Amino acid sequence: MKLWGGRFAEGPWEIFERFSGSLHFDRRLIEADIRGSQAFARALERGGILSAGDRAQIVAAFDQILEDSRQAAFWEGATDEDVHTLVIRKLKERAGALADKIHTGRSRNEQVSLDTRLWLRGEIERTQALVAELMDALIRLGRRYPKAVIPGYTHMRRAQAVLWPHYILAYFEMFARDFERLEQACERVNLMPLGSGALAGSGFNLDREAIARDLGFAGVTRNSMEVSGDRDFALDYMYAATMIMLHLSRLAEDWILYSSDEFGWMDLADGVTSGSSLMPQKKNPDSLELIRGKSGRVMGALNSLLFTMKGLPMTYNRDMQEDKEELFEAVDQTAASLEMASAVADAVSLRETVPAAAAEESWVVATDLAEELARQGTPFHQAHKIVGRLVLESVKAGKKPCDWTAAELTAFAPEFTTDMARLLKPEEGMKSREIYGGTGPATVAVALAEAEMRLAKMRR
Repeated sequence: MKLWGGRFAEGPWEIFERFSGSLHFDRRLIEADIRGSQAFARALERGGILSAGDRAQIVAAFDQILEDSRQAAFWEGATDEDVHTLVIRKLKERAGALADKIHTGRSRNEQVSLDTRLWLRGEIERTQALVAELMDALIRLGRRYPKAVIPGYTHMRRAQAVLWPHYILAYFEMFARDFERLEQACERVNLMPLGSGALAGSGFNLDREAIARDLGFAGVTRNSMEVSGDRDFALDYMYAATMIMLHLSRLAEDWILYSSDEFGWMDLADGVTSGSSLMPQKKNPDSLELIRGKSGRVMGALNSLLFTMKGLPMTYNRDMQEDKEELFEAVDQTAASLEMASAVADAVSLRETVPAAAAEESWVVATDLAEELARQGTPFHQAHKIVGRLVLESVKAGKKPCDWTAAELTAFAPEFTTDMARLLKPEEGMKSREIYGGTGPATVAVALAEAEMRLAKMRR
């Protein structure tokens, strides 16, 4: 059946129906469509369009349709153009001519917006829960190695020593912002569009606030034209999802490197890796590589919908049907990647001695020495040059920081004192970085505790 047709002398051609049909992907909106239609039936009762008996019959029929939809047979042979048409056809089978009243004062434009918002609202909550699970896994991973020292990098060159939990908390902060972005996206999703009509507002005196309360929305949309042509709420979620995937991809890249033979810091669990069909020795980080790869799909989905929307005139245009597959793709790939990342984080192990040795054999202590000279009165630019010469001399002689004695250090430059030799060990220099947000041991311990409290608040 069609929700339109009186103006047409003949029906659409088969090629057009095949080209324009969306049931194969928008069928996942069926529960949202039914819940929204039940709320609309109650609104029609309040508006005097349906009697209490009519409303009860329609709501009961919708309940049965939803129950039936959980069986594969429900979908067999369905040729409806979309899920909304299918639901109305099924309603007509159960409620007869009474089904024709359900679209009184309602456009499919606002119905699609409502269904998408209802469905996406639930998916945002699910995505937030998955982000929180990953943040929890990261905190546990940081706590497993509270005193581990690793090199921090700039330009992929060893830069300064940091504590392992400090590194882990850097990703915690990224995902905390992602959680906030999802919260903000939900605020814009959580507005009820019914009553907007096709673009000019409903011609029936519907109580929009009552419908919003019925469906658990925080409020109603303000402009009927804007609602008809709006997919900002979907783009808001997709941008948040893109940022999640960007951060997951960066984490994956780090751990792919750190678990490689060249770094050798980390061991990935067997259950999240795979082997080679030819090379018996291989243990490949496929789970992380797939996360990194799937990030491109989510970013592509966001860009696809942006390009779809950028040139559309007011208000609704059929181009907007193309939002669903991109939105569904973003939701599905983000959820799967978050689940995978949590599994990896829960089972990864750090070989503490390897990054510690990498820090000790490199000159990650150079800044610590320069800053100590500055604290003792040497102008920093002069201190920078003194330590730079020390590093150059060491490189030429093949000496590591630990190869220098206190006597050799003071003989190299009179600005050095014997006490400064302690800073040739990376863990000593970190003790000077107790500034809020720094890698000082006491500060990091507080930051871990704060992260746990913040996460608990997010989950509440």
